Amino acid sequence: MTTALPITHTAVTVPEVMAALRLSRSKVYDLLRSGALPSYTEGRARRIPLESLRTYISNRLEETA
Repeated sequence: MTTALPITHTAVTVPEVMAALRLSRSKVYDLLRSGALPSYTEGRARRIPLESLRTYISNRLEETA
């Protein structure tokens, strides 16, 4: 499993977010359900925009500062 996010994509998959944040699948889906990490579905595929991921990380950093 790769830990680097693909820089050529505008959205990433749940497994890519799991690897990037080092979180479990259930924790990532909890973030998606709560709206803390906005996403969209395309057919059956869930995608998280990279900007949403960056915003989530930025917000978490501000909360802990």
